[in-house]
Amino acid sequence: MPASHRCTYTFFTHRIRLKQPDDPFRDEVNEIKRLALGVSIVSLEELGEKTCRIRPPIPRGASVVYRGWMLASAEYEKLVALIESHGATPLISLQMYLACHHLPNWFAHISELTPETKVFQPDSDLVGELRYLGRRKFFVKDCVKSLKTSIGSVISKPEDIALVLTEMQKFRGTIEGGVCVRRFGENRTPRRCLIVSERRVGSRGRGGLCRRWRRLVCRDRIRSGR
Repeated sequence: MPASHRCTYTFFTHRIRLKQPDDPFRDEVNEIKRLALGVSIVSLEELGEKTCRIRPPIPRGASVVYRGWMLASAEYEKLVALIESHGATPLISLQMYLACHHLPNWFAHISELTPETKVFQPDSDLVGELRYLGRRKFFVKDCVKSLKTSIGSVISKPEDIALVLTEMQKFRGTIEGGVCVRRFGENRTPRRCLIVSERRVGSRGRGGLCRRWRRLVCRDRIRSGR
């Protein structure tokens, strides 16, 4: 495979030492370099700025794997634009990222395996909507995360949703994608699954999920010539 078409990996820099990767990913960066694979770093704070630099530049034609913290949709969009400005292609497109990042985009694929969820806009009459649902408790989050500080995400009074959203805005800085109200259930046992090529992949036994996921990925790559 030509060097320009090999995978290269992109990480964010340390917030102060901009020529070094973020500390939690330092070992991973060193291991990738040991394998003679490409590594570039960029400052999260500089994304979208004219002064933004990626060091070293991404090779033209490369397939770029982002490794790092979960990004807001606007941040990932800026990262994709930066990668494409170098003539490279992100392994995970913006559309693919949002398909997994925002709850409404993946909910329909596993609706029978996850709590019932209603999605509203933040400026909706949320108190009225919760009263209409008529549940004892409500689990409230945006389309990405729940509130894990302050009063938390579980409320029993519809009127309390205003406080949850205020605290979410305070601690997270934004309400991303909309407001998701999920059916609250006690003692639910988590089950893992993946969506591969618009198909749900589940696991009934130990290791089954990983083996089946690998088979489907290999099958799809063979069919597409990747």
